[in-house]
Amino acid sequence: MKTQIQWKGNVSFLAESGSGHHVLMDGAPEAGGQNQGPRPMEMVLMGLGGCTTFDVIFILKKARQDVTDCVVNIDAQRAETDPKVFTHIHLHFILTGNNLNPQQVERAIHLSAEKYCSASIMLKNTVKITHDYEIVES
Repeated sequence: MKTQIQWKGNVSFLAESGSGHHVLMDGAPEAGGQNQGPRPMEMVLMGLGGCTTFDVIFILKKARQDVTDCVVNIDAQRAETDPKVFTHIHLHFILTGNNLNPQQVERAIHLSAEKYCSASIMLKNTVKITHDYEIVES
């Protein structure tokens, strides 16, 4: 896996993924940015969310659960001093479907966190990650 980051001036950077997709990242205005894109640490959270959502949906579909939507709200705290690493990340899954089995939902989230989600597994060695969920009937 490869990526390329190109400085675009001030504190803006254009990231190109190995698959050819582009994302503009920008710093906060107080750091000289123009708020034209997500901050790099926000990208870390977005990557975590995308990775775990992919797994949870895949696992639920494989378990023949009729999931119709999944939203993950992520709340993270960072250290107040440099390096401002994440100290706690909480993922709240909102799963919508028809007759979703809570045990299957818990199992899918657990498997993602402990076995399949590379981002979760990498981050959990340095940050406390917690999860919860709610089920909404379609």
